[in-house]
Amino acid sequence: MKTSISLEEAQSSLLELVQPVKQSQVSLFDAVGRVLCRDIQSGVNLPTFNKSPLDGYALQAKDTEQAELSNPVILEVIEEVRAGFMPENKVISGSTIKVMTGAPIPEGANEIVKYEDVKREGNFIKLFYPLTPGKNVIQAGEDVLQGETIAQRGTLLTPPLVGLLAAIGVAEVPVYEKVKIAILSTGDELLDPSKELLPGKIYNSNLHSLGAFCSQLGAEPISMGIVPDEKDAIVERITQALKESDLVITTGGVSVGDYDVVPDALKQIGADKIFWKVDMKPGSPVIAAKQNNKLIIGLSGNPAAALITFDLIVVPLIKKMMGLEKQFPAKIFAILTENFNKPSQQRRFLRAKVQRNNEVNYVKLTGEQSNGVLKSMIDCNALIDVPAGSGPLIAGQEVSAVVLGNDHGSFIGEV
Repeated sequence: MKTSISLEEAQSSLLELVQPVKQSQVSLFDAVGRVLCRDIQSGVNLPTFNKSPLDGYALQAKDTEQAELSNPVILEVIEEVRAGFMPENKVISGSTIKVMTGAPIPEGANEIVKYEDVKREGNFIKLFYPLTPGKNVIQAGEDVLQGETIAQRGTLLTPPLVGLLAAIGVAEVPVYEKVKIAILSTGDELLDPSKELLPGKIYNSNLHSLGAFCSQLGAEPISMGIVPDEKDAIVERITQALKESDLVITTGGVSVGDYDVVPDALKQIGADKIFWKVDMKPGSPVIAAKQNNKLIIGLSGNPAAALITFDLIVVPLIKKMMGLEKQFPAKIFAILTENFNKPSQQRRFLRAKVQRNNEVNYVKLTGEQSNGVLKSMIDCNALIDVPAGSGPLIAGQEVSAVVLGNDHGSFIGEV
């Protein structure tokens, strides 16, 4: 087992040990947030026919060549077609068919004139200016061509993509199954928020914040509850968690105190320890082990430390298991807007918020940076990566930051 390894070594050593989970078919209604396990090609053109983008009259543009305000062209209206119905007639010179938005373009017509741009008199219309062929026609395949690859394996299914798949007639999609993540918190001091707060006790936030994180990613969190600082109880709960999940996350009990018994519990179940401690702050006491081809990741019990290490170490694992091609967060450069007066002997990640102004990224701290403070995570969309051996940070200096979540599209200067 390695100890006190770098963040990058921890990330790569774990990613090598996981693969995407099993595959299944789901309906489009259940597809958002899932990841495609194979490419999808369109079986049709979209739209499947030439159609009208507006309410108006379908005609032959050549009939309007001589049209002018003082000498309008007169065309006979021979039919009316609304969306969802096919024309019964074709347009010939001197005739027109009234069409509604989305209606098929009648045979023989090559342009649509807006309803409000003509004067209707009985079964005839008057046009007062010449028209350009095809200007107001949506061509078949204008959006999607038959045979075109709509989405590739590893693509996250978003609401617009789900809508596009429905538009080409896809009712079910091949996806990776949801990653099941068992989460348990250790600590005699912990209480569920539903319980009455007792002297010396604290409410357990880690179980809920990490469970919410998993759900937000598109994984399925499984609550294994709170376990006291007793090795046998932890052994029993981890054993149960391994049976019910693809990945097990614990919080608390991974440091060097008398009641930090998670490492001993992992030894008792026969898990192969991969590493213990990552050279970073906060969240250094991370332990990783493997049992029956499943990973067990033990995180710090401090709320902010647990969330930060989960984001940097566990999220890439979940993304790979989900089938996502891109697992790591973006890194950017930004200008610090305030001082951080503490030196950093150890590599440190500071909770911060990045905003872009005039094509420049600016970053400010979101509050108190101690391990147990959770409030500063709320507005945090980035972590300032402070190298080991750094002195105090000064407002105006350029820093490197890891962008959290999906916000990286808002910023520039990705490393």
